[in-house]
Amino acid sequence: MATDRIAFILTSHSELGDTGNKTGYFLSEVAHPYHVLRDAGFEIDFISPQGGDVPMDPSSHDLEDPANAAFLDDETVQEALQQTKAAANANADDYDAIYFAGGHGTVWDFPGNKDLAALTTAIYENDGAVGAVCHGPSGLVNVTLSDGSHLVDGKRVACFTDSEERAMELDNVVPFLLQSTLEERGATVETADDFEPQVVIDGRLVTGQNPASATGVGEGLIQVLKGTPTAA
Repeated sequence: MATDRIAFILTSHSELGDTGNKTGYFLSEVAHPYHVLRDAGFEIDFISPQGGDVPMDPSSHDLEDPANAAFLDDETVQEALQQTKAAANANADDYDAIYFAGGHGTVWDFPGNKDLAALTTAIYENDGAVGAVCHGPSGLVNVTLSDGSHLVDGKRVACFTDSEERAMELDNVVPFLLQSTLEERGATVETADDFEPQVVIDGRLVTGQNPASATGVGEGLIQVLKGTPTAA
């Protein structure tokens, strides 16, 4: 039964390794798909590994972006972000899809969270869609299906690339390189040039490479959920 409701997963992690800098969720990777999906009639629930208030990456605070500005100006949204549901308390039956927003914080607290992994498996095996952008696919690296295989094994995906991580000089800060790790899990990572848009749809899995891909991931989820044709 379709619920027209999507679980948006945001990181609870705010420390950028041992750099002394802050991180968190990347604003446009939440705001852009949020508006696209809300405009298409979907309800959004914000969920995080720990629940409660979630940190925003200060480097993503771009108010020149109208979608970002509208998102930050929405009192209902901002209240919801201070009261996110803990992953342990989320019910897969409530959602047609799960979407992992990016931001560097995700590489620390998404991969090892068993509640997020179980939620993702249940939604996917319920014929739901799975979306992720930039570092958000770190939430998929340890997701296994009922048959024991990795969800991404044999799938075409996009994610923040090893090249992009090196370009930001954070390849020695993050605990693992996302592209390489997904490839180790059996995924085929399809890459665009650094920081250029790239969205890959493989069945009910919709992934994007970087912030420039966030709107496209939202649009891809609509295509999958509403059954509209997608380009080969």
